[in-house]
Amino acid sequence: MLGIITKHGQQLTVPDVKGKTVKEAIALLEKAGFEADVRDSIFIDSIPPLAVWAQTPDKGATVKVGRTIYLTVNKVVAPMVKMPDLEGLTFRSAEMMLKSLRLNVGDTIYKPDFATNTVLQQLLNGKKIKPGTLLPEGSNVTLILSSGTGSIENPVPDFVGLTYAEAREILNASNLSAGTVIIDPNVTDTINAYIIKQVPTRKNEIGDFNMVRAGESVDFWLSATKPVKDSTIKAPEPEQ
Repeated sequence: MLGIITKHGQQLTVPDVKGKTVKEAIALLEKAGFEADVRDSIFIDSIPPLAVWAQTPDKGATVKVGRTIYLTVNKVVAPMVKMPDLEGLTFRSAEMMLKSLRLNVGDTIYKPDFATNTVLQQLLNGKKIKPGTLLPEGSNVTLILSSGTGSIENPVPDFVGLTYAEAREILNASNLSAGTVIIDPNVTDTINAYIIKQVPTRKNEIGDFNMVRAGESVDFWLSATKPVKDSTIKAPEPEQ
């Protein structure tokens, strides 16, 4: 009688229920002579909600009749995670960090910059995303990466007299970046402060244009007061 009660010697092969809905999986297992129990849940963006992601014992295993098959199912709502700060990291480090948080690398866009293959910006749906912002697991994060400096040299733009906001627009259009920014203590509004000095300058000591490549940077000195460019000073008369 003990053998009959414990179903000694009666064994069955575990069917494959991965990918099925939890309702379908339980019905199939019970019909095959097993018990079913949802043991855990996980979020995978590539399979439908409430689909079976894993089963224990796995398909093909030979077990006793009535054995409980434990299921791991996909969550209905994606858990929220904090966006990390990826700027300045190498692409490989950024990719590993995203994967550890169950986030995905979306598009990768290259932009000239001196630090080759490092992250310059992080975007979500085309907009910059700040570190610490909550977003669903499985989100695709676009990375703007540095491709290194360009090979073509162009004259350095003249930024003196412009606001910092105007200068940044020219930097973006020229594929340049702001380097060190030194701000006068009297400045209360940085974006509308005036540039009174830049390095490299527009021209060198002998009057030739300084040249710069795409991806390089320009240092700025900012002031609350707009510099006056004196256009009344005449150039020296050439010698006879």
